[in-house]
Amino acid sequence: MGQVKVWMVKSCTNLTLVAGRTRTNQKELPKMPVPPLKQTFELYLSVLESIVKNEELKHTKELVEEFLKAGGVGERLQRGLERRAHNTVNWSTDDYLKNDLLDNRKPVVVRSNFGILFTRKDIEKKHDQIRCAAEFIASILDIKTKIDNNTLPVDNMEGQPLCMKQYEQVISSCRIPGLKTDSLLFNAKSSNPPKHISVVHNCQFFVLNVYNSDGTPLTVEQLCVQLDRICNSSPETNLESVGILTTQQRDIWSKAYFNVVLDKTNRESLSAIQSSIFIVCLDRAMTPVLDEIMYRKSGILQMLHGGGSHWNSGNRWFDKGLQVIIGEDGTWGINSSHATADGSVLMNMCDHVVANMKNPQMMQSAVKDLPVPQKLHFNITPQIKKDIEDAKQHIDTMVQNLDLRVMVFDHFGKNFIKAKKMSPDAFLQMALQLAYYRIHQQCCATMEPASLRMFRLGRVAVIHSNSMASAAFVKAFDDPKKQDLEKVDLLEKAIKEHRRQTKMVIHGQAIGIHLLGLMLQAVGENMSVPGIFTETSYAKAFDFQLSTSQVTSKTGCLPCIGPEEPGIYDVSYSIMDNHIDCTVSYLEPSNACERKNPTIFINAMKDALLDMRTLLEHTLTVKL
Repeated sequence: MGQVKVWMVKSCTNLTLVAGRTRTNQKELPKMPVPPLKQTFELYLSVLESIVKNEELKHTKELVEEFLKAGGVGERLQRGLERRAHNTVNWSTDDYLKNDLLDNRKPVVVRSNFGILFTRKDIEKKHDQIRCAAEFIASILDIKTKIDNNTLPVDNMEGQPLCMKQYEQVISSCRIPGLKTDSLLFNAKSSNPPKHISVVHNCQFFVLNVYNSDGTPLTVEQLCVQLDRICNSSPETNLESVGILTTQQRDIWSKAYFNVVLDKTNRESLSAIQSSIFIVCLDRAMTPVLDEIMYRKSGILQMLHGGGSHWNSGNRWFDKGLQVIIGEDGTWGINSSHATADGSVLMNMCDHVVANMKNPQMMQSAVKDLPVPQKLHFNITPQIKKDIEDAKQHIDTMVQNLDLRVMVFDHFGKNFIKAKKMSPDAFLQMALQLAYYRIHQQCCATMEPASLRMFRLGRVAVIHSNSMASAAFVKAFDDPKKQDLEKVDLLEKAIKEHRRQTKMVIHGQAIGIHLLGLMLQAVGENMSVPGIFTETSYAKAFDFQLSTSQVTSKTGCLPCIGPEEPGIYDVSYSIMDNHIDCTVSYLEPSNACERKNPTIFINAMKDALLDMRTLLEHTLTVKL
């Protein structure tokens, strides 16, 4: 199963902030449950029914029947999983982190990390870039103070408080490459938590202490002085960019990493970067941006990968929990490690940052006698130089193969959909599946992430958006033999099924995590992996050709999401009152007979939305 990138929780769950409640209630959150065995396999078969042939489905049903026999393998694995759930804080998060993230050998850039793009900043001079960065840093430090003091308002869903652990994990964290699996470094709650950030400018790294001797954070004016010093100390040079190594495949990067840390100076520099609170990337300007659509596309690519080795991809450390990115051209936002936190948490943080930066900074401090920021040095051996050159080629190929399209659909938004008594998110999901079906003449496995933060240490799980109900709707939509009333009825049923599955997932009843848990339980008990996990149907159920996420921001921030696998559409969308923002990204596979086209898909999505509106408007007697 591919990893799951989660943004905002679905529309029916209504994620909000509740002031006055803090993380002190963390231990009161329930543990993640283990879903009933029979229920999971009934749902699993219903998901398969929409995407596999009858003969395959028949074979799978036979395997499931054998697996669920009384006293059989299924019951044994279920009991083992329930014991593990009882003895761990969150059994599904343990599986998710290891299987989907830390064991994953794909590059984190584009394929795992996500970004958030802010609305364009008016930056004309270097001073403007430095000032923006200083305000950005000060605002994040304000959030950090609330996290440290347990005063950050608790996120809430369906009237229930959510787990807030991920906010802590974003700060002072880093992913460390390993030969077979990576590890996570968290310093925020250490006995001597870091007081510095890392700053990278022209691919040169610096340590900047962001606290005064009395423990107060540096003011914006103090930060401006320090950032100006850094920029003046790091002109463009021919120095090798060590940061670009973090764009490589994890096995390759881990081998290069061990070469780097053989040197004491390198070890000390790496330690400073890895332990820092976060990284600030002061980027060079990219090509001129003429309009908002161009800014969104260019900015999203900057947040995702930096533009390649000739631009800003080396001006990064993609293993860090949080990278703050500010360009000379007014492009700004973040890139974050998915291993440390999910997108919904970072989006909340970014909304706080933007809102806080609008408040005037009243408190001033003396800017003299500040210690000079420390430049970090690396000794580059011939082998490290070769590793850097290989990384440059790798990231440049990825940049070239990544296709991205942005659409602002201004014909209608959530107001129209709600007026028809329908869930905006489920409505969009059906439009996406209709668009895919029209292009490819078949249904596909479709995923939408949902948060499990109702549970202690909860992360994410998959909503299988494809169902027999959605398949019936998309197949009937363009059938001239079908009456409009019947099509609307099928749409309503598909939306109802999507909402039902969404509710089940956020309450801990997702089929994907349960099936993975059972399979890993068999491995842990040294059993042969049951046939239901090795047959082709199982692979097809999780071979998502359409990966989707709904995004919600109070301040206009946009997500930056890359495809987890080549050859699939990755769609993020934000449903506003009267318009819909949508981004489709696609990574070309190296060897494939069929090349998908995100431009064609985004146009098909637009047509699907318009046709669905027309259907509803022309069906006067529809039951809503």
